[in-house]
Amino acid sequence: MNVKIYPKEQMKHYLIVDAISLVFLFFIVLETETVLGMPLRLALLAIFLFTFYIGLWYRDGRLLLAVLVGLAILTVLGVLIKPAVLLFGFSFADFLGRATSHWHRGIGIAAIGAMFLIVFFTTFDMGFGWEHSVLLPIMILQMGFPLLIYIQDKNMHLKDELLVANHQLEQQSIEEQERHRIARDLHDTLGQTLTMIKLKSELSAKWIDRDVEQAKRELVDILSSSRIALKQVRELVSEMKFIPLNKEVEQLRHILTQAGIDATVEVEEAPSLLSSVEETMLSLSLREAVTNVIKHSEATHCLIKLRVESDTYHVQVVDNGIGLQQMKNGMGTQTMKERMQAILGSVTVEDYVPGGTSVSLRLPVSHHERRVLE
Repeated sequence: MNVKIYPKEQMKHYLIVDAISLVFLFFIVLETETVLGMPLRLALLAIFLFTFYIGLWYRDGRLLLAVLVGLAILTVLGVLIKPAVLLFGFSFADFLGRATSHWHRGIGIAAIGAMFLIVFFTTFDMGFGWEHSVLLPIMILQMGFPLLIYIQDKNMHLKDELLVANHQLEQQSIEEQERHRIARDLHDTLGQTLTMIKLKSELSAKWIDRDVEQAKRELVDILSSSRIALKQVRELVSEMKFIPLNKEVEQLRHILTQAGIDATVEVEEAPSLLSSVEETMLSLSLREAVTNVIKHSEATHCLIKLRVESDTYHVQVVDNGIGLQQMKNGMGTQTMKERMQAILGSVTVEDYVPGGTSVSLRLPVSHHERRVLE
């Protein structure tokens, strides 16, 4: 079983800080003499650790609930042990900065302020210590910290969108140049050959009643020209840019990781045979689906799954983002549909339970198997 302990994208900047903070908190709570018994202290620390874990992995209502419970525990510890325990509220302030809802963020910030005020007025009669003198600036910092984290993440998201947009523009430029090249080659080579076939066909129709031998010679020329045209088509197709699906998947995994999205790839079964055109169209459609995940979904995880089911090759992209209802219109689904329809495939875009979006690309492969058997 794959147990997730700590988000990979946060290990570089937060893992050591979080580990040190938790060790110090446990030491302070367990070492300080208090009216709380050891079993109760251990229970509070266990609940605190659980809320910390929930805050690491979720950005919805579960995050807000975990933050409120964690702040309540810090409030109890701050009153019954020492006010310095409130310093560890920075962890929950950081989690709030990554919440998807502004309402959740606002409620959490208000809870941070309430925590400090409760501890301050409850412990003030016990003697004014250094902890009380720094509670106010620490409270201001913790209440402002979620907003700073939100602004920072928003700027990073905008940078990622800019990178994706630049990548799309580059790809569109390449595709446009390829279209012009193919159009030029078709006009200069295949167009001339097809014009010759047309003229020869008209001549054959005229000679068929007058001179059978001449008509046969014209038909032989048509056959020769047809072979030339077929050769030219094969040469043009072979020169088209081929995009292997496996290489595209690895590249997209890298792009998702750079965008701060945890990427998982599952390949259950590869199809027996795909043509270069079909594989290229699948790769381009998959690229469009992943681009939408980065630009619109606000997801933290994306699954790319490839499998064969009932003579159909199925490529699925699933994210844990905000879902279709909150996304903006015009996300390139029409382009994916046109590409898949060109190879007799289909595209399905739908909300994913328990949350996020699922994009399914399906391509029938039964006709390939018949071709192999023949």
